Amino acid sequence: MDFRIEKDTMGEIKVPNNQYWGAQTQRSLENFPIGEEKMPKEIIEGFAYLKKACAIVNNKLNRLDKIKTDAICVTCDEIIQGKLSTEFPLVVWQTGSGTQSNMNVNEVVASRATQNLGKDFRTEKLIHPNDDVNKGQSSNDTYPTAMRIAFVLELQKRLIPSINVLKTTLENKSKEFETIVKIGRTHLQDATPLTLGQELSAYVDMLDKALNQIDDSMKYIVELAIGGTAVGTGLNSHPDFSPAVCDVLNILTQTKYEFKSHPNKFHALTSHDGEVFLSGALNALASNLMKIANDIRWLSSGPRCGIGEITIPENEPGSSIMPGKVNPTQSEAMTMVAVQVMGNHTTISVAASQGNFELNVFKPVIALNIIQSIRLLSDTMLAFNDNCAVGIEPNLTNINKYLNDSLMLVTALNPYIGYEKATLIAKTAHKNGTTLKQEAVNLGILTEVEFDSYVKPEDMIKPSL
Repeated sequence: MDFRIEKDTMGEIKVPNNQYWGAQTQRSLENFPIGEEKMPKEIIEGFAYLKKACAIVNNKLNRLDKIKTDAICVTCDEIIQGKLSTEFPLVVWQTGSGTQSNMNVNEVVASRATQNLGKDFRTEKLIHPNDDVNKGQSSNDTYPTAMRIAFVLELQKRLIPSINVLKTTLENKSKEFETIVKIGRTHLQDATPLTLGQELSAYVDMLDKALNQIDDSMKYIVELAIGGTAVGTGLNSHPDFSPAVCDVLNILTQTKYEFKSHPNKFHALTSHDGEVFLSGALNALASNLMKIANDIRWLSSGPRCGIGEITIPENEPGSSIMPGKVNPTQSEAMTMVAVQVMGNHTTISVAASQGNFELNVFKPVIALNIIQSIRLLSDTMLAFNDNCAVGIEPNLTNINKYLNDSLMLVTALNPYIGYEKATLIAKTAHKNGTTLKQEAVNLGILTEVEFDSYVKPEDMIKPSL
């Protein structure tokens, strides 16, 4: 491989001649051969938006000339468009402030912008990574800002639409099945009736609440650390820099959530309670998706020896040894995603607790886990929707059989004969393997006509006078 010599404050180092990055990126690449988890591309995109906004504001504040500003902006656009994706090779497991990734972006922008100005970045740089691209900034305020930009963009672009897709499907199914009366279950035991539509309506409300919880967390995530520089004092940053950068970011990103300058930069640099709040919303969503997926696979279990009250699409063979077997694979995938997100939340919670003095140095691992949670939740909901939820259908034969066989229909008799007599009927029917009606009559408690007038499953799905 062809190399060139780059210099930084630590001295000289060989850098691949065909790459835009410089000495600090190369040092990180060599010093941290840890794992395979690269800095998420979403974070790099967040950096590109931030560096562009900073350049624009520095120009407005007469701190950066127009030629440099335009060159930086063009390069940032290239990064946002994914044209320079091979220039960001660093792993997550680096310095906890994300300094090397900040410098990776600074170096790539400086080199590529120099090239866009017609010069060979290998021999001279018209734009300096620190003095120009990083002007008025520190890794300590840019990394937390870039990751929050990434969170907002990914939530709006991926997660929220995915929630709405699955919510709409389940809402339509709930309405479609609103008159299908079935037996309910509590403690994995028979309970009183409800409709299949009512059962699915719980899932709709869960997803609706998830949207509300994400919205609530955004009031913290939109507060940006930019302008705090090294320890929160704003040293080397213009007093108007932070709010102005937020204003430009709002124009560039066009999100429904409005970025604003964090009112306390000391808090912004050393604490990530906002990220814990967001992760908590993702964790709650994961918990509810776990419940939904488990319910669907229980309700569709069988096909002959399970509950089998609903059918789901048969997508692929389920066994390499049992011919004809089909499994609830979308439920299984979604439950695995759920446990991963729950684990991520624990990681984020512990990492956020490690803000020592003026800086939290667990930022990259926080960013990695939140981005992964957003990505996994978004993908699994769309897959579950398209390959499972849209194809849910009721198995009326099984639904009616279980409904009519259930001993818990006896609950409707409580207002007429009391709890103890109703219990006697249920226990006797269970012991003898007979029906509730048979034992109510045999025990001399009710006539057939009385029983039929009192026990109507379709009347047991709502409150009564």
